[in-house]
Amino acid sequence: MREGLLRRKPGEALSHLQNKYINIFDKDRKMIEFFHEPCYTGTTFRPNHRIGEEGFMDKKHSKRSAFSGKIGFVLSAAGASVGLGNIWRFPYLAAKYGGGIFLLVYIVLAVTFGYTMIVAETALGRMTKKSPVGAFGTFGKSGRLKFGGWINAVIPILIVPYYSVIGGWVIRYLSAYVSGHGSELAQDGYFSGFISSGLSAEVCFLIFTIFTLVIIFAGVRNGVERVSKLMMPVLVVLSVIIAVYSVTRPGALAGVKYFLVPNVANFSWMTVVTAMGQMFYSLSIAMGILITFGSYMKKDTAIEDSTRNVEIFDTGIAIMAGLMIIPAVFAFSGGDPDTLQAGPSLMFITIPKVFQNMGFGTVIGIVFFLLVLFAAVTSSIALTESAVSTFEDELGWGRKKATVLVGVIMLALGSLSSLGYGPLAGIKIIGMQFLDLFDFLTNSVMMPIAALLTSLFVSRVVGIDKIEEEIIHGESAFRRKKVFVVMIKYLCPVFAIIILLSSVANALGWIKM
Repeated sequence: MREGLLRRKPGEALSHLQNKYINIFDKDRKMIEFFHEPCYTGTTFRPNHRIGEEGFMDKKHSKRSAFSGKIGFVLSAAGASVGLGNIWRFPYLAAKYGGGIFLLVYIVLAVTFGYTMIVAETALGRMTKKSPVGAFGTFGKSGRLKFGGWINAVIPILIVPYYSVIGGWVIRYLSAYVSGHGSELAQDGYFSGFISSGLSAEVCFLIFTIFTLVIIFAGVRNGVERVSKLMMPVLVVLSVIIAVYSVTRPGALAGVKYFLVPNVANFSWMTVVTAMGQMFYSLSIAMGILITFGSYMKKDTAIEDSTRNVEIFDTGIAIMAGLMIIPAVFAFSGGDPDTLQAGPSLMFITIPKVFQNMGFGTVIGIVFFLLVLFAAVTSSIALTESAVSTFEDELGWGRKKATVLVGVIMLALGSLSSLGYGPLAGIKIIGMQFLDLFDFLTNSVMMPIAALLTSLFVSRVVGIDKIEEEIIHGESAFRRKKVFVVMIKYLCPVFAIIILLSSVANALGWIKM
C-alpha cells in the first residue's frame, strides 16, 4: 500500500489520506498510525484519535502522566486508602460492634463489595485515560452521566481541606512529643484548648497543606508515587512496632481476644451496616481517586492483581490499627470498651492518656503520631491529585496552574474548618461547625450517591464486556467475574443506598452508629 500511495500525485495522496489510515513502519519496525476519519471509542465516535498498544486515546492525553508500574500504583492506591479512618475509626467501630465478629464481616464485605468497586473504578479510569468527569463523559453527554462524573470529582475537592486541618493537628501532637512535652497532651482540656486557639491550629494546617502541595507540584511519578513508595513501607514497620508494644502490655491480651476472636453473640444488623460503611470509606471508594489513579495505570499492569494487593494492604493496616489501639486502651481502662470513643477524641484525648500511663510513653508517642502523619499525608496527596487531575482535564490547564487553584480552595475551605472551633465557633450551618458540615456532606451524602451512580454507570452504560476487555489487557482472565457481575448489577447499588440512609440517619440523630 505504501508503494501505491507514493505513486500517486500529491493531491491524490492527500485525498487518500483523508479517508484512509496507513501504517508506516520505521527502521525499528515500530508502528505509527495516523487517523483522519472518526474512530470508535467504546460507545461514541471521536475524530482525530490515535490507536496503539495503549488503546483509544485523545491526542491531548497521549502524554498523560503514568505510574512506573504495578508497585507504583499499588502503593499510591494503598496510600490513598490507608488514612486516619483506618487508625482511629476502625478500632472504635470494631470495639463497639462486636470485636472479632465485626472484623469477620468487614473482611467478607471487603472481598466482595470493596473488590467490585475498586476494580470497576480502576478499570474505568484506565479505559478512558481521564479523571472522573471525563471518564463519565466519554460514554455520553447527558446531564445524568455528567452528574455522576462531577460528584465523584467534587468529593476530594471538599474533603482534602478539612482533612488537612486534622493533619495539622497530628503535626502539633508529633512536635509536642518530639520536643519533650508529651505529658501536656494527656492533660484534660488540652485538645479543646488547642483547636480553639485559632492561630496555632491555623499555622499547623498551613504547614500540612503546603507540604501536600509541594508533593503534587512534583508530579505523579516524582511526587505522588515516590512519596508513597517511601512512606508506605515505613508506615507498615511503625504499625508493627506499636502493635507489638501494645499487645505485650499487662492486661492487653483481653483486648486482643475481643478483637480477633469472633463471637456470634455480639452480632447484630448494625454490625453489618457499620462494617459496610467503614469498608466503603476505608478503601477510598467513590472519591474519584481510583478513577484518577486508574488513568495513570499502564495497560500491561494487571488490574485484578493490583487491586487485590490494595485490599490486602488496607485491611492489613486496619487490623494492625486494631491491635495498636484496642489492647492498649483495654489495658488502660480495665477492659471497658466504652473508653474507645469515636472521632478525634480517641486519637487526641484518649491515646495520649494511655501513652502517659505506659513505659516509654514519649518514644511510643513519637512513633505513633509519625505513623499517623504518614497515613494522613499519603491520603491527602491522593485526594489533592484527584482534584488537580480534574482541573487539568476539564480546563486544559497545566499541572502547576491546576495545583495553584486547588491550593487556593484548600486554604479557603480549610481555614473555615480550622477556625470553626475558634474565632468562627459562633457560625453554624444546620447545627454543625464547618469541619463537621463538610464531613457530613461528603461522607454521609455525596459518597454513597457517587457509589450508587458509579455502579449503575458501569453495569448499564459501560457494560460488563467492556470492563472485562479492559481487565484482561494485563492478565489472562477475569478470574472473579461472577462475583463482580452479581455485585455490580444487584448488590452494590443496594449497599450504597443502605450506607446513604444509615449515614444520614446517624448524622441527624435518628439512629446511633
